[in-house]
Amino acid sequence: MSQSAGTGAAGTARQVARSEPVKAGARIGLVAYGITYLLIAWLALQVAFGGGTGEQTDQNGAFQTIASQPIGRVLLWALVIGFAAVALWRLEQTIFVPGGGQDGAEKLKKRLENGARTVLFAVLAVLAARTALGSGESGTGQQAAAGVFGWPGGRFLVGAIGLVILGIAVVKAKHGWEKKFVEEMSLPSDPRIRRSVVRLGQVGSIAKAVALGLIGLLVVVAAVQFDPARANGLDAALKTLVAQPFGVFLLAAMALGLVAYGVFCFFDARYHRV
Repeated sequence: MSQSAGTGAAGTARQVARSEPVKAGARIGLVAYGITYLLIAWLALQVAFGGGTGEQTDQNGAFQTIASQPIGRVLLWALVIGFAAVALWRLEQTIFVPGGGQDGAEKLKKRLENGARTVLFAVLAVLAARTALGSGESGTGQQAAAGVFGWPGGRFLVGAIGLVILGIAVVKAKHGWEKKFVEEMSLPSDPRIRRSVVRLGQVGSIAKAVALGLIGLLVVVAAVQFDPARANGLDAALKTLVAQPFGVFLLAAMALGLVAYGVFCFFDARYHRV
């Protein structure tokens, strides 16, 4: 009886995750993801050219920018719904891995990838909701690192996390260069559109991977120097970049790469197989 009930519940959950409203919401969430990265790129350009040194160049900063606009909180709740729909859709793909011809190792890899995406979009939904409610926070990465430093062996754990992030960044850059994202899309036959989408995906994915690599590097530095202030996510990574020689140009190039990723997300929302 309990096994039958569990199977029925799993089937119902799968039906919900594959329902048309959730699929439509997932596409909205992918558009929202693109908007988020376009705003991050805009904030990064402001920092690069000296017009926004106090701005947060990360998801929190993007959501705060939306909140400050007319009907901004309404838009934020729309983002929350979209991000939550993507998280639900990715959760279904984590539990029920698509592609029956895959071997065990490939299915495990897909589970891990989709599980990470589930967590990512769930976190984005929470951050957007907190900002809409007026309780968005900054410095969460620094606070988390400070907490872990207090654990036995915490310094080594923080360093290990930084190395894992660096490894993920390398894999993402490789996948971007190899155009792996195309495998999940149904692109149109028009060669110009296909070429544009692929180039945007390559440039954007590599730029995003570089940003992630900078975050991982700063987390490792935080562990080596025992300084949690270094581990403060994308905002710290981009502001560290602008402080380097030719940093203005490096950050501007990074911002343009993130613009490419944001625009690619719009195409992804249209052509991704949901």
